[in-house]
Amino acid sequence: MKKLSLLFVLVMCTQLLSAQKIMNLYTGKVPNSKIADNYIELADTSAADKKIRISKVTQPQLSAFYPEKRNGISVIICPGGGYGRLSVTNEGSEIVKALNEQGITAFVLKYRLPSDLIMEDKTIGPLQDAEQAIKMVRENAAEWGINSDKIGIMGFSAGGHLASTLGTHYQNVVIDNHKNTSLRPDFMALIYPVITMGALTHQGSKTNLLGANPTAEQVKLYSNELQINAQTPPSILVHANDDKTVPSENSLDFVKALKQAGVKAELHLYQAGGHGFGLNNKTTDDKWFLSFINWLKANKWMD
Repeated sequence: MKKLSLLFVLVMCTQLLSAQKIMNLYTGKVPNSKIADNYIELADTSAADKKIRISKVTQPQLSAFYPEKRNGISVIICPGGGYGRLSVTNEGSEIVKALNEQGITAFVLKYRLPSDLIMEDKTIGPLQDAEQAIKMVRENAAEWGINSDKIGIMGFSAGGHLASTLGTHYQNVVIDNHKNTSLRPDFMALIYPVITMGALTHQGSKTNLLGANPTAEQVKLYSNELQINAQTPPSILVHANDDKTVPSENSLDFVKALKQAGVKAELHLYQAGGHGFGLNNKTTDDKWFLSFINWLKANKWMD
């Protein structure tokens, strides 16, 4: 297994995408954290696709990528990886490029992956990082040239679970937020997302987040299709009907619940494509990203 130094990965990604700013989410001690010897962040390129995947995150960060001409919209990207790693190329840097080309400011969230070794309560660790990320973006919107009411979150696979958790649990404040900054995303884009912790979940994501024997209350709480109300952000979802890793019912049930709550929702359900296709579903000429841009325009976030 080929491991890369984080310095090398950082330099490589920065050169590739010209990240203007890489920021630690927290100053001082990371909340809900504890020290674990030999728990060292790793970047892995051993897979056949040679794309970078990061694991064992202890210092969560937000990397900012600004387009040449900003249109005021920003998107926080949550890469997937089953809550065990982060697919920062396929579901990070490649998405950044597409967003920047449309004038959208992109932020890639390197969030902590739930672990009893480094967290007092691993079930809230990723949510803390997502809340802190949107808090930072919203509080610095004017300085960073973006609109504070056009901040979306985009998540892939387990990152889609994190994004939808933020969108349905934002009133459960698990960080220091003394300014009472709104933690609600203005919109969500969920790409082949894990949504439920019930029978149709991705078992690896569920176990990593909730442990081997979660309570019925925990399963319900983090089944985000059950946590929707009228204030849940408008959402666009993308899934393949032949996804054997995360069944498409995750997206179908979420959209159904959004409709029942009166929340605007759009679903693009491909007949094929499997799981983890990132920006391009190779089974079709259709581009979900262009549908996402059209959806932004239809909802007046983008001209």
